Amino acid sequence: MSAIVKVDDIHKSFGSNHVLKGVSFEVNKGEMIAVIGASGSGKSTALRCIDRLETVDQGQIEVCGIRVDDPKVDLHHLRREVGIVFQSYNLFPHLTVEENIMLALRHVKKMPRDEARRIALNVLEQVGLGPKADAYPEQLSGGQQQRVAIARSLAMSPKVMLFDEVTSALDPQLTGEVLRVMEDLAADGMTMLLVTHEMAFAKRVADRIIYMHHGKVWEVGDGGMLDAPRTPELRAFLDNGL
Repeated sequence: MSAIVKVDDIHKSFGSNHVLKGVSFEVNKGEMIAVIGASGSGKSTALRCIDRLETVDQGQIEVCGIRVDDPKVDLHHLRREVGIVFQSYNLFPHLTVEENIMLALRHVKKMPRDEARRIALNVLEQVGLGPKADAYPEQLSGGQQQRVAIARSLAMSPKVMLFDEVTSALDPQLTGEVLRVMEDLAADGMTMLLVTHEMAFAKRVADRIIYMHHGKVWEVGDGGMLDAPRTPELRAFLDNGL
């Protein structure tokens, strides 16, 4: 299998706080990788470095053949290849759901309005929100808004999708809605890297799970590692009910 994401010995500090301490892993095309770990273990920082929302102090990152750690990287090119969805939905409240999705298609991809609208309606159907195209964000539940945020990323036809704790602000029922969409994407072969605290979902859906601890990749395996952790640190993390 060919790696579409390569993270090699990356380090990142914020002042005196050394957050990433030599993190390395690869994601193959079509794989879904779940990243788990306690708060402060470096999970979200690693994800943000992959999309160049943070710069690394040391090490190399390559995504879709693009050297992300290169100071001269073309960020527009990178972000056409990589979609990222956050815990906060970041939807524009004054635009309809359809207009929120069309925005980047029109302004980044310079797409004609009719074509952008067709794609917006297609991705809304994909996340189960076709009838909500004309609604405004405030008229939607949190789970629906998060699904719109996923649809907005999908509309750009990324090769890789990054998800950063996208369900952590949602109640269990709404979390289920969003996880079903992500499970469908995985089944369709989308390459995905997600930071999550949903252990049952990670165990069931992820091809591999990466457990991070104190800024390092501590343990890697399939869903079975959650039943039989090899390290006392992962065992303690799971025993804490996380």
